[in-house]
Amino acid sequence: MRAQKESRRFGARASVLALGLIVAGAVVVPASPASAAVPGLVRITATSVSNSADFHSATATCPVGKVLTGTGYELNGVTGEGVVDDLRPNGGPATAPTAVTVGAYETEAFAGNWSVTAYAICANPLPGLVRVAATSVSNSADFRSVTATCPVGKVLTGTGYELNGVTGEGVVDDFRPNGGVAAAPTSVNVGAYESDATALNWSATAYAICANPLPGLVRASAVGASNSLDFRSVVATCPVGKVLTGAGYELNGVTGEGIVDDFRPNGGPATAPTSAASGAYEEDAFAGNWSDTAYAICATA
Repeated sequence: MRAQKESRRFGARASVLALGLIVAGAVVVPASPASAAVPGLVRITATSVSNSADFHSATATCPVGKVLTGTGYELNGVTGEGVVDDLRPNGGPATAPTAVTVGAYETEAFAGNWSVTAYAICANPLPGLVRVAATSVSNSADFRSVTATCPVGKVLTGTGYELNGVTGEGVVDDFRPNGGVAAAPTSVNVGAYESDATALNWSATAYAICANPLPGLVRASAVGASNSLDFRSVVATCPVGKVLTGAGYELNGVTGEGIVDDFRPNGGPATAPTSAASGAYEEDAFAGNWSDTAYAICATA
């Protein structure tokens, strides 16, 4: 009888010891690393031919298996004499975008050779990725504004726009994602002016690239100096530990007299972008002070 009690006591101790070892083991096993918000993020480029034609276009397409999260462009060889009329991601309200087309016109007759570069920010497929659009009224007013808003429950990863009915006579002055340093963006506003008076009816379209919520998504910004120089440039950089999914810009103090010539995410075909540059010229001589703001849409790396 005594032997049976000792046996049961020993068995109970062994069970408690084994349970303790299991619990202790559970404590010391390291947690799995967090998944990247936008895995496989890279920047892809495509450049048009360089010549003196009035219009140039280029399409940057994501590698097979990747989707488009953001856009960018660069005008090469013109300094305030060319304007991007079309920064258009493909896709739709039920289709993930995979490419962006950039179209640019001369604002004034220009004899030199020039070209346009399209930038596509691409990643492995993101849940719920779509492109939505909103178009302003079409009339001959000097200014129009339109906002594309993500569907409820989605956030903004990237931006685009299109001017309809003008060919080199309209400039986008405001290309601004909402959000902030502690708030995920959910919409983009496009504000555009006539660069020269035109009697044509025209409109502006805003494009929002949207996805299901991403970890750590915020909007960072940087404002350049305000002065009367002909050119200014500013770079918005993502917070440490975050990567760039898309971008935007805003010109302050000019109304149709400033042109963003360079809207360029950094990075490369094997490197995730982490910042976006915005460079702007005066389209015509302008005596007032003005500045340029760059916006970066950033998510956890």
